Amino acid sequence: MRRKLTKTGNSLALVLDRSLLARAKIDADTPLDVTTDGHVIVIAPARRRSRAAKLARIMEKTDHRYGRTFKRLAE
Repeated sequence: MRRKLTKTGNSLALVLDRSLLARAKIDADTPLDVTTDGHVIVIAPARRRSRAAKLARIMEKTDHRYGRTFKRLAE
């Protein structure tokens, strides 16, 4: 799907089809993360901070419990 940007005041806007937004489960109230690597712009629903924090806790616990074993396996 190709789109053109639309001028909105001093900015540019990207208008997305309702069907595309529905498939991505995005509505007007969905917070979005917008990132770029300098070539590609990625727009995605924002992940809940609690989910990232939970993953960090799990990784820390795993490292504490199995860290020495992982280091020996890496050698």
